[in-house]
Amino acid sequence: MSMFETVLVANRGEIAVRVIRTLRALGVRSVAVFSDADADARHVREADTAVRIGPAPAAESYLSMERLLAAAASAGAQAVHPGYGFLAENAAFAQACADAGLTFIGPPASAIDLMGDKIRAKQTVRAAGVPVVPGSSGSGLTDAQLIDAAREIGTPVLLKPSAGGGGKGMRLVRDEALLGEEIAAARREARASFGDDTLLVERWVDRPRHIEIQVLADGHGNVLHLGERECSLQRRHQKIIEEAPSVLLDEATRAAMGAAAVEAARSCGYVGAGTVEFIVPGDDPASYYFMEMNTRLQVEHPVTELVTGVDLVEWQLRVAAGEALPFGQEDVRLTGHAVEARLCAEDPARGFLPSGGTVLALHEPSGDGVRTDSGLSEGTEVGSLYDPMLSKVIAYGPDRATALRKLRAALAGTVTLGVPTNAGFLRRLLAHPAVVAGELDTGLVERDAEGLVEADVPVEVYMAAALVRVGARPVAAAGSWVDPFSVGSGWRLGGEAAWTVHHLRVPGHEPVSVRTRLTADGDVEADFGGARGHSPLVSGRGGLGEASAQRLTLHLDGRTHTFHHAADWLGRDGDAWHVQDHDPVEAALTGAAHAGADALTAPMPGTVTVVKVAPGDTVTAGQSLLVVEAMKMEHVISAPHAGTVTELDVTPGSTVAMDQVLAVVVPADEETS
Repeated sequence: MSMFETVLVANRGEIAVRVIRTLRALGVRSVAVFSDADADARHVREADTAVRIGPAPAAESYLSMERLLAAAASAGAQAVHPGYGFLAENAAFAQACADAGLTFIGPPASAIDLMGDKIRAKQTVRAAGVPVVPGSSGSGLTDAQLIDAAREIGTPVLLKPSAGGGGKGMRLVRDEALLGEEIAAARREARASFGDDTLLVERWVDRPRHIEIQVLADGHGNVLHLGERECSLQRRHQKIIEEAPSVLLDEATRAAMGAAAVEAARSCGYVGAGTVEFIVPGDDPASYYFMEMNTRLQVEHPVTELVTGVDLVEWQLRVAAGEALPFGQEDVRLTGHAVEARLCAEDPARGFLPSGGTVLALHEPSGDGVRTDSGLSEGTEVGSLYDPMLSKVIAYGPDRATALRKLRAALAGTVTLGVPTNAGFLRRLLAHPAVVAGELDTGLVERDAEGLVEADVPVEVYMAAALVRVGARPVAAAGSWVDPFSVGSGWRLGGEAAWTVHHLRVPGHEPVSVRTRLTADGDVEADFGGARGHSPLVSGRGGLGEASAQRLTLHLDGRTHTFHHAADWLGRDGDAWHVQDHDPVEAALTGAAHAGADALTAPMPGTVTVVKVAPGDTVTAGQSLLVVEAMKMEHVISAPHAGTVTELDVTPGSTVAMDQVLAVVVPADEETS
């Protein structure tokens, strides 16, 4: 069979761009699909052609099999690449493609169906001799049966959706009394993410390491593995840093785990690229257990590509087109080391809540040993409808220390001005002593998260903010004249320039004052608490800035800082006049514009999915009142104190902005006073 002429990419964002890149290299015509929210997205612009598939909600676009198949037919595609997420592991979609005469670039629907059911998957691989994690048996267990199974295994236990992966719906339960509540929450999230709320329960291995094996199989009976990836650095069961190879495994353990992964793939008749995931006790790597098989390309596939030299997307396409693998297990070599970081639209300083906004300025690193897989471009609107992952930054070196160093530097130079990301957090994580030493486990990030979040705003950022504000004032063009008294440089008639004071505020921090003045050589100098800087600081160390009449946004070392005017202010301090505009959104940003501490505000832009109270209801302190979901993440809004719900401004399905007031709870003591 010859290579396809046209392939439809049934996905969006960075993975769509990644697949399109390989299609272009192979001379295959690429077809992108897009919702109304993505009409001007990067993957749309980079494809050879694009087809609209519906409105913004994923259920009406990227998750609509009918619309995707219609798009493939209209574009004349012979095959469909599903990427990952959305319908990538949906057996019904794989079968629908086959029924429509399209080649699904992935495994057979039967393999997806088998491995997509974690309960059947464990039974199947156990029969093939692969060790599995002790846990519940049987599918469709009721809440009571799950609780009984958990008690039999003994806490701590892990609740997992049977129908999906990626950490969605997973709950670690250490307290047996909380099983009922956690099962309900896990079912709700599993139903929202996968349309199936079937759960299983497994023994939790304390301080485990997450090791996965990349497998590749063709339609001619050849199955091999491409080594392992270490994915132990996770937050809320979501991988954030991955690397290849793992420092934990020796050659004998690597070979044994690789052979087990190959057997797991054979047991389900697998074809294409897939990943077999294992949980490994850190103190006993030889005691590894099968967790699940991901029947698709993994987010972290670039690290395997860099250490093996194999383009996994290319071989997905070649295998789907009927080619046999031209190399065997003995030909696979792991050379050097690669590490990947997932850049997500989230704000570590706000408890890692999803963020959003417009990408005002963008810089993505590249160069020797550095690769960025991204779906971003300047002007991209990042909303709450889709997954928060924006891009992946990957570094390669001859050894692990070099790869880590390159990745830290690459993250420092990664700029997504206007959209807060976790880049700064990832840089600090990569410098953590345990990470540098390779002493990893899946709980490390959660244990040390507080110390990895940089709460303070660097002095340089405050100084740069003041310098940007000065630079935004009127300046004289060639042959023109500007009233010197209108320029915020501190100019004065005769003598040394005066200091001009700028009042600046980052939400969540107290307002500060920074002084600026014009120097004798025409530069602008800034002073903050005795620290001095000057105008070139604004563009140094990967910094970028954007200013408007209302706010100022700066980026430095992988972190975005947004300033708001502090208040109306007019005063005098020595020879300097202070003039400060008023920012009308400031009060709302502090949550104090409506009912003060009694107001419950949205911690992130998203959708209200659950409302448990009504106006007039009496509530207790800490009682769950509403649930807001954004980017597949749930956040429970609880009562700040005992009292009465006097206002409720949302209903299930309401779309809310960050810091929007959702409800008001008047304290019980105020009601009786």
